[in-house]
Amino acid sequence: MTQSDLKARGAGNAVLERHAGLRIDGARMIEELELLGEIGADPAGGVTRLGLSAQENAARDFLRDRCGAAGLHVETDPAGNLFARRPGPPRAPGPVLLVGSHMDTVVQGGRLDGAYGVIAALEVLRVLHEHRVDLPVEMVVVAFANEEGALIQAPFWGSRALCGSLENPLDATDRAGRPVSAYLTESGGTPERLADAVWPPGSVAAFLELHIEQGPSLERHGVPVGVVEGIVGRTILDIDVTGEAQHAGTTPMPDRRDALVAAAEIVLATRRIAAEDGVCTTATTGYLTATPNVTNTVPGEVRLSAEVRDTDPVRLARGEAVLREQCARVAAASGCRIGVRAAMRSRPVSTAPPLRGVIREAADLLGLKHRTMPSGAGHDAQIVAQLAPIGMIFVPSSRGVSHAPGEDTLPGDLVNGANVLLHTVLGAQAELGRPGGHGSPSG
Repeated sequence: MTQSDLKARGAGNAVLERHAGLRIDGARMIEELELLGEIGADPAGGVTRLGLSAQENAARDFLRDRCGAAGLHVETDPAGNLFARRPGPPRAPGPVLLVGSHMDTVVQGGRLDGAYGVIAALEVLRVLHEHRVDLPVEMVVVAFANEEGALIQAPFWGSRALCGSLENPLDATDRAGRPVSAYLTESGGTPERLADAVWPPGSVAAFLELHIEQGPSLERHGVPVGVVEGIVGRTILDIDVTGEAQHAGTTPMPDRRDALVAAAEIVLATRRIAAEDGVCTTATTGYLTATPNVTNTVPGEVRLSAEVRDTDPVRLARGEAVLREQCARVAAASGCRIGVRAAMRSRPVSTAPPLRGVIREAADLLGLKHRTMPSGAGHDAQIVAQLAPIGMIFVPSSRGVSHAPGEDTLPGDLVNGANVLLHTVLGAQAELGRPGGHGSPSG
């Protein structure tokens, strides 16, 4: 799509028309992704940069240094979220265009999940600043804290803090019981001022998140850009199985209350409700620990976490209900006590149709094919949807691998995605900047 095409369509977006030839510095962005990937590099493979850990703190310091070198203003809020914006005199009060993602990983995760969206957003803001592009709606970059919840058991910590949806936040701990307040203080946050991290309604015009797909669809179809139409909902259940620890050699098989055997039944039932029964899209057991965890003792206690996901809220609720029914069945058959507690729920959300249109226009402008698709992974965007319209852009994941050392995306695809983000920011100005426009993308 050329500048004349844009005018012919009557888009009315003078910002995009003036800067249709603008591009990000791909080499600079790729270099920064490589440098960030060294922070938390795991000797066993991949990147281990857990939320609110020393490694995530180091990543924030890295981003702060890069922003400072670019002449951008940076601040960290009481929840540990980092924000970057262009310097200058205070702007007139009004909603901002928030753009970014997160920098934490799972254990032995990949270097791109979340981090790409933050570094690309920084690159877009830096290019706009370098070229003195005036935006009617101010762009602010955000690096949300602890999206994964791999250390502190509170996924989407930073985005929930921003939206005011953290429930009993200071009760959160790591699996050893160390409180979030200790980690937060070390991260530059302020536990006693968490309420100050909340952004009020109307403060965000829209939120954009660029991300690797984390699945195989785009690569399989040979399409470089995904336009996300909706984000899957997710329910995490913490399950405690209590049997009786007994001698492995002297306790007859019929007399055992083996907590690990009961847990194994739950693991298989969790898979079955999605893979065979089709109750929900996916169901997974990702964490399990047995006590006392020695060879010659029947396990007396097991703790595990299971999750269900679906883009349909009815199917998501049904998946949880069926999993709870299976736990009750296993308890009755095994003689073990089984407690089930919902550790987290995130609802499925749709992206804003007008923002999808802007993303498609940006891809067309750059001559890039695009595909409308759902997201099977959860993202900060679905939390921010409580506060503002959202848009998401995907780029291909090599072999569909993510949350693993093999996570990768071709450099050209990373650059393409960042350029789509740049022109989405430019293209969104007409929609967001008109009177009352900050509310319209939710349409």
